[in-house]
Amino acid sequence: MPPKLSVVVPMHNVGAFAESTLRSLANNADPDFEFLLVDDCSTDSTPRVMDRWAKKLPGARVIRHEKNMGIAQARNSGIDAATGDYLTFLDGDDWYGPGHLPELVRSIEELGCDFARTDHVQATGTERVIRRPPARMRNTVMDPRDGIAPPHMETMVDYPFVWAGIYRRHLFDDGGMRFATELRTAEDRLWIWRLHLKATSYASLGLHGVFYRRGVATSLTQIKDSRQLDFIPAYDALLRDLSKDPEAERFLPKAVRTYCAMIAFHIGKVNEYEPSAAQQLRREARAALHRMPEHVLEETLRTIDSTRSRLLNRLRDGRKAA
Repeated sequence: MPPKLSVVVPMHNVGAFAESTLRSLANNADPDFEFLLVDDCSTDSTPRVMDRWAKKLPGARVIRHEKNMGIAQARNSGIDAATGDYLTFLDGDDWYGPGHLPELVRSIEELGCDFARTDHVQATGTERVIRRPPARMRNTVMDPRDGIAPPHMETMVDYPFVWAGIYRRHLFDDGGMRFATELRTAEDRLWIWRLHLKATSYASLGLHGVFYRRGVATSLTQIKDSRQLDFIPAYDALLRDLSKDPEAERFLPKAVRTYCAMIAFHIGKVNEYEPSAAQQLRREARAALHRMPEHVLEETLRTIDSTRSRLLNRLRDGRKAA
């Protein structure tokens, strides 16, 4: 009989945190759970810690990559090996509070929806802050497409933490809902959009059992090279998806507005980037603005705040933006 839940845990050079991450899995172990520990060719102590815990963690399996392939492929390897009725994800430097996973499964089974998103606890040093999904209601089944719009508000696609949720197995069948392996960053943003476009029901849960460790030096959020620019191909892929969607006109304003906000954010800190990455950012961001649906972009630039509107117009016109 297949397990109830598969937990996919990609790990790459997280030796400083692997012990606490894997201990938190042990504090959530259940005979009906499996833990898929994916070693993405770590070169530190991570593989040794994984092997040690795999021997004493019920339902644990270690999957090894012979070369470093990135978090998207690491998650995909876990998805491909998973046999549970539900899937969830945990990054290798984060952790669960005791009893979180059983509560997560109980909640989605009671609601009977395709997926559920949860709160998470943002941990920066000793500081703890609860972050909540921007859903309209709690513990109520809703239409995922209604969680995308309107463009001027924070919505569910602005909450791109794939590990803050649980997903029914059928969403992944036939190779579906895999992470885009060509993306080194922003793969989660594209995945969450595709989830809301594909699934038919979801809910938001008020659980506080997943802890997200911020400010880790090895995290991809801390890098200053061209990997940070992968938000551009990620949103280009989203715009291509939406161009084929029957509700394209409903969702394009949100996608374009978010894309513009991402460009403005990165241009605003362009001087922090490596010089070659900064030059590439300016060039590729300008090209991206010219690829967007013109009528949607014009409305976006008219309705966003004046600071970002001026910056993006200057960038689009080829004038120095930052």
